[in-house]
Amino acid sequence: MDSTESKHLLIVDDDREIRDLASRFLQKHGYRITTAKDGREMRAALLDWRIDLVVLDLMLPGDDGLKLCRDLRAQSNVPVIMLTAMGEETDRIVGLEMGADDYMAKPFNPRELLARIKAVLRRSGQDPFGAAGSTGGVYLFAGWALDTGRRVLKSPVGDVVELSTGEFDLLLSFVEHPQRVLNRDQLLDFTHGRAADPFERSVDVQVSRLRHKIESDPKEPDLIKTVRSGGYIFTASVELAS
Repeated sequence: MDSTESKHLLIVDDDREIRDLASRFLQKHGYRITTAKDGREMRAALLDWRIDLVVLDLMLPGDDGLKLCRDLRAQSNVPVIMLTAMGEETDRIVGLEMGADDYMAKPFNPRELLARIKAVLRRSGQDPFGAAGSTGGVYLFAGWALDTGRRVLKSPVGDVVELSTGEFDLLLSFVEHPQRVLNRDQLLDFTHGRAADPFERSVDVQVSRLRHKIESDPKEPDLIKTVRSGGYIFTASVELAS
């Protein structure tokens, strides 16, 4: 049995056929699966189990997926893949703003869902089949410290600043390429790898979220500046701590 069986996924969807289809397929690939049909069952599952990733439908009875994602992100950084009907761009943008790490349009191919799950787990440092990952270095910039081994960001006063998987990967891309213009395609490639969707606005949403966490004035950013018709540039000097 391969080592993915230790990874416990929670599938939240009110459509029983979708839950059953995804569960059977992912179980065949070694994952442990718990399902929920609504927010109440989702919250109970999160209390009862250590969940490694949540696949969350946007349209649910009662509390919808956006509220559930927002509430979850307020207390946990567990990765979230949002399912959106027909790939509506507005839904994707709002889902990312609520803290989702990735998104998929319904109906979806189970193999694509598997690929997305592996990509998100790999980026969050949880995928046993992913690349070797970070060497555990600590990047220092403008008083901040980004510990890539522990995946922790500390502010200049020493406070830990919570980052979603997507926000962490974006910041890591910037500190690894300081004072260099990075266009949206490059940032998508750095943060999503080959599972990237050609949905450039996702980068802008993540940049906005990151600015609110590291900039003294997100509306007049000093660290992450927009380059017109180019992308973004991380202006700070970066050092790799020994």
